[in-house]
Amino acid sequence: MPKLIYLNNKLVPEEQAMVSVFDHGLLYGDGIFEGLRIYSKKVFLLKEHIDRLYESAKAIRLVIPMTPEEMINATNETVAANGLTDGYIRLVVTRGAGGLGLDIRRTSNPQVIIIADQIKMYPQELYENGMEIVTASTIRNHPQALSPRVKSLNYLNNILAKIEATDQGKEEAIMMNHKGDVAECTGDNIFLVKNGKLTTPSKDSGILEGITRNAVIHLAKKANIPFEEVTMTRHDVYIADECFLTGSAAEVIPVTKVDGRQIGTGKPGPITHQLLDLFRKYVRE
Repeated sequence: MPKLIYLNNKLVPEEQAMVSVFDHGLLYGDGIFEGLRIYSKKVFLLKEHIDRLYESAKAIRLVIPMTPEEMINATNETVAANGLTDGYIRLVVTRGAGGLGLDIRRTSNPQVIIIADQIKMYPQELYENGMEIVTASTIRNHPQALSPRVKSLNYLNNILAKIEATDQGKEEAIMMNHKGDVAECTGDNIFLVKNGKLTTPSKDSGILEGITRNAVIHLAKKANIPFEEVTMTRHDVYIADECFLTGSAAEVIPVTKVDGRQIGTGKPGPITHQLLDLFRKYVRE
């Protein structure tokens, strides 16, 4: 079945979904996006994603030419039109076409693009046995340069760290912040367990406050698992009993080795298993 792309108020075949070469989203990475999951034909935590999209837009003075309610309807329409039961959505808003130069006053017609498709997950054996990750030398952008809470189209910072991971044969890399503390991974948030207590870097550590991250925190509190947002160091990672990552694509995936150091027993731990099970039940509710 040919894919249908939502582009500026209508669904068009994939080969007709085009934007101008002068669009500032292409020329300068000037735009925002969200990645969402589809489970059983329903978009997971859709309102939370749309709220974050509009917050990102407001932060960079990008006016989205649709109301949040219209965006929700367009997203659901795109999922239905593509006949997806489970999958992934990439929702993009660009600044629109303009002249060569950075002046946003010379741009017009912000582009709204919604892509719904299948998703390639991490291999199942990594969910069962855990994955190995490394620490990247590329740090997160300084929060005074670009707020990590803006999910912008300019992902070069994350891409460079991802290259470091793949060059070492690994799927993910931890990124430190400008203070040398743990922030997040290239596309996922990170959690640790030590002595039965669950921790994750605080929002002021230079992280994107992930929707899946927040869902896991909610589930942990509901299950009475002790939890705290903290300033996290690499040392904390190395001595943790358990480690896992969260993200819209990754869901909840265990980590059993970091920078060559075994985490805990070298196998996914009990709290990781518990939260993964709770999350999978939650998304199907």
